[in-house]
Amino acid sequence: MIGFPSGRPFRAWPRHRFSPTLASRGMVAAAHPLTVAAGLEILQRGGNAVEAAIAAALTAAVVMPEMCGLGGDLFALVHRPGEAPLSFLGSGRSPASATIEQMRRHGDQTPGGVRMPLRGALAVGAPGLPGAVEALLARYGAGLGLADLAADAIRHAEHGFPLTPFGAAAIKMCEGFLKTDAAAAAVYLPGGSAPAPGHLLRQTDLARTLRGLVAEGLGGFYQGDLARQIADAVAGKGGALSAADLAAHTTPVESPISTTYRGLTIHQTGLPTQGLILLEALNILEQAPSQAVARNDAASVHLQAEALKRAYADRLAHARDPDFGPTPMAALLSKDFAAERFASIDPDHASEAVAPALTDGDTTYLCVVDEAGMMVSLILSVSSAFGSGVVARDTGILLNNRVGRGFSLQEGHPNLFEPGKRTVHTLNCYLLSDAAGTPIAVGGTPGGDGQPQWNLQTLVALIDGGLDVQAAVEAPRWTVWPGTDPHDLPAPYELRVETRLGEPVLNGLEALGHRLQRTGAWGGSGAAQLIVRDPQTGVMAGGSDPRVEGLALGF
Repeated sequence: MIGFPSGRPFRAWPRHRFSPTLASRGMVAAAHPLTVAAGLEILQRGGNAVEAAIAAALTAAVVMPEMCGLGGDLFALVHRPGEAPLSFLGSGRSPASATIEQMRRHGDQTPGGVRMPLRGALAVGAPGLPGAVEALLARYGAGLGLADLAADAIRHAEHGFPLTPFGAAAIKMCEGFLKTDAAAAAVYLPGGSAPAPGHLLRQTDLARTLRGLVAEGLGGFYQGDLARQIADAVAGKGGALSAADLAAHTTPVESPISTTYRGLTIHQTGLPTQGLILLEALNILEQAPSQAVARNDAASVHLQAEALKRAYADRLAHARDPDFGPTPMAALLSKDFAAERFASIDPDHASEAVAPALTDGDTTYLCVVDEAGMMVSLILSVSSAFGSGVVARDTGILLNNRVGRGFSLQEGHPNLFEPGKRTVHTLNCYLLSDAAGTPIAVGGTPGGDGQPQWNLQTLVALIDGGLDVQAAVEAPRWTVWPGTDPHDLPAPYELRVETRLGEPVLNGLEALGHRLQRTGAWGGSGAAQLIVRDPQTGVMAGGSDPRVEGLALGF
């Protein structure tokens, strides 16, 4: 069974944790201990994996404000035994009254031209998290109500939670930015400055908002007084998001996109996420022998990096909001197309530029598995650290900057800003099924354009390399930069690498023409979480990225 400890030696690098977490009745893996605790408590009370994931997500929305919140987005994959997996696409649209001329007029001026305003009220899109939680609970809720699932989140908001070193560092890093919004400063800079680790961060306005949503239902986020308060706060800061934009919000629920790799089926969130990058890159890598992909030498890293460059180029050229035009998904994910893209890789030289083929921040991730085998892969985000930086006055809701970060202002670009449009997201998460269609693993990571890359590396380590889940998320990490983020483009390719790859590998990559940026032994970023379940025994193995403060726990 993939992902479980084998007892055989395999690693050529130092590990932080000796082995995966093992359990049989339920497991949660996430990037913050309080998030894990909230989900595990629901499982122990008899709740299912979706209910536990909702509790964990709502807690994360309180204790990880730099990463996620009620004012952000949420995507999830759910596989209930005996049913086909479903994808929940909690992504908001750009304001219907905004114009591209307005964005250009107020955009960020750069040497390469004007870009979307990255921060502030014009960067805000309709939040998708509350609607996605409502859709998940409506379809999979099994007895526990929103009051039960939000209890931990409300308690942490009302009474405060101790800031972790990572959380305190995030506030310190964004201190100047947070001071530009009085409501944000009042919440995150008590006393006028960044608090220290261990400080009890209270968010009483947010607690009151959560209590109100428990009382009237999550639909109240998009209708009535709360929606008007959010819209008024944005308008007061010069933004365009209106109460009508919030009222028009919906959460698509659909079949995930998928491909096969080495006999397993990998499911991913579809558009407007860029889950297609991971699937296309896996299809390209499948053209090579498994051993060649898994070696973790210069040649194998080069092959994976070049596959990703091609998948990123194709995403940039073709992916868009499906309501605003077609994306040739079937062609992009076909095995024949993957063979063509594989053939274009020069094994001896790194690409400096990759042409598309065909003619046609900040985030947190968590996963949950319950005793019955239900699996949830869930990712939520306010986009950049602390999103737009705008807190909707006394609601306590920090609003996202997905519109400002995601769209392009380049004419002819498939992701060109338009009113009422969903930007193509960096967010994505995955789920694996075996040959019989039984779900066996869920995983993902935050990290913007790093997400498909680190998910690819984790899956290669797991499937091709035969590593256990903890070793897979601890493997030396690397990143092709830039990816698809409009605020990073254009720029020459860099390969950002952890030095634990070893000097022979690093020297070999430089000899192949890769421009390296060394990030230190564990500086590759990401917060990967991964759970596998043996369908025969029900035993689960969880891995959690030591690059952050989370863990995997089960019972």
